[in-house]
Amino acid sequence: MRRLVVTGGAGFIGSNFVHHVVQNTDDHITVLDKLTYAGNRASLDGLPPERVDFVQGDIVDAELVDRLFADADAVVHYAAESHNDNSLNDPRPFLDTNVLGTFTLLEAARKHGTRLHHISTDEVYGDLELDDPQRFTEDTPYNPSSPYSSTKAGSDLLVRAWVRSFGVQATISNCSNNYGPFQHVEKFIPRQITNVIRGIRPKLYGTGENVRDWIHADDHSSAVLTILEKGRIGETYLIGADGEKNNRTVVELILEQFGLRPDSYDLVTDRAGHDLRYAIDSARLRNELGWSPRFRDFEAGLADTIRWYRDNEPWWAPAKDGVEAFYASKGQ
Repeated sequence: MRRLVVTGGAGFIGSNFVHHVVQNTDDHITVLDKLTYAGNRASLDGLPPERVDFVQGDIVDAELVDRLFADADAVVHYAAESHNDNSLNDPRPFLDTNVLGTFTLLEAARKHGTRLHHISTDEVYGDLELDDPQRFTEDTPYNPSSPYSSTKAGSDLLVRAWVRSFGVQATISNCSNNYGPFQHVEKFIPRQITNVIRGIRPKLYGTGENVRDWIHADDHSSAVLTILEKGRIGETYLIGADGEKNNRTVVELILEQFGLRPDSYDLVTDRAGHDLRYAIDSARLRNELGWSPRFRDFEAGLADTIRWYRDNEPWWAPAKDGVEAFYASKGQ
């Protein structure tokens, strides 16, 4: 039995990882989460209290982080500010959490010799042209295009430097766009699903041609657990499930799964600096560590996600009105 600390474990991807670890190991987990608007304590409901502890706190709190690292066998670092629109409106929280927070964790890992896995994003690589056959690999140069992605790129570089300079036992993963249970309704897929549930027409930025490489959060979780157990220290692994879809196609699939006309959506003003296309080559993870996704069929994963949001309206409803008011104020 390992003693794991999961930062950001009440957020979307982090909480899915906590559920996955409980279901697939006998590890004990301590969740450290600041519970900003994107964290939800209810995302951990139903987990066995003898297996999961919860600590509300900030990853920039060096004293708290030091105390948790002292008792941990490994730390999985999900905590991050992650919404592009919010980073354009106010970049400062992204610097505080993504850069200073990661620095704080690295210093604790350095002090205690704690194994650390750092969760990052494919957005650090910038974007690809829509007609470009290439995909991101571990060797793709960084080219972030927003305050969010630039702070995540900075945190990745800190991890690499602490591995090389101080021998910190760390790995990094950069993942494509996640979808699944427990995702905040400000994000693209849950926003469209909950709009349809509420009888609101879905909204598409621009013409909906922007492409994302989608992966179900449970597949992301299984990949991270694989890297934690088998990954080479100092290595970076890209996580993807060959799920490239443009945003228009995703909205049309959601509408079809609700039995509605696939053109029942509205186009709204595009986001500033909206990246065109992300695409992940996860060959290193699959070939070296033997990982493969469970949800190879995006439509099956989408159906699973729609069921979850239909069945769990009390989880997402409290945030819905505020999110839609925010987007309405921007004409989106």
